Amino acid sequence: MDKVVASAAQAVADVHDGASFAVGGFGLSGVPNTLIQAVYDTGVCGLGVVSNNCGAMDSGLAVLLSAGRIARVTGSYIGANKEFARQYLAGELEVELIPQGTLAERLRAGGCGIPAFFTPAGVGTQVADGGLPWRYDGAGGVSVASPRKETREFDGLEYVLERGITTDFALVRAARGDRHGNLVFNKSSRNFNPLAAMAGRITIAEVEELVEPGEIDPDQVHLPGIFVQRVVPLTPRQAVDKQIEKRTTRKVSA
Repeated sequence: MDKVVASAAQAVADVHDGASFAVGGFGLSGVPNTLIQAVYDTGVCGLGVVSNNCGAMDSGLAVLLSAGRIARVTGSYIGANKEFARQYLAGELEVELIPQGTLAERLRAGGCGIPAFFTPAGVGTQVADGGLPWRYDGAGGVSVASPRKETREFDGLEYVLERGITTDFALVRAARGDRHGNLVFNKSSRNFNPLAAMAGRITIAEVEELVEPGEIDPDQVHLPGIFVQRVVPLTPRQAVDKQIEKRTTRKVSA
């Protein structure tokens, strides 16, 4: 039951070229930066990534993206990641953009063993009708487009069929975790992390604070250890290394 491994490098030692990853985080919040860096250090490439976004600034998945290690992204947001946009438009990267709520539910469904579900999100758009550019040809044309999805009517409303997502690995970050893999996430870091963890066949969690079994109140557990295979305790320096994407300040009144 003790799932703690000595280092991030040891935890990702069996990743391989072409592996798929579900990765937690939203912007710079709750991103498993230490594990992502460890994956980068292995030198693997041709990776498939499922994540809300593909890194921001120079951190998170942007480390792998900038190095050309990622072949395909399933996500819902490109945002201000100029390198992400450049690779996508240049035909270097295949991208499946889907509604954010649908992405969350596809990860949850995959983790729960649900192969597919119907949702109204995307009905009447290219999400359902097909034709969204998955890959450009580098000259402004589309070389791979999304297929048409099955739709069905329930109680007079139309819904589109979406598939659950499972991946080879999942990388997540938690505020606290015990040796059994039970995890607690802090505030907004509880975004895509629990869902990504559920979708991975091998889920690796970096934790800012490692505690002994029984120290986390069962009612406070956000993700049960059944979904986690490996736990990596962060060093104090790694635990406090949290960037701010857009810093704003207010004027101090006299």
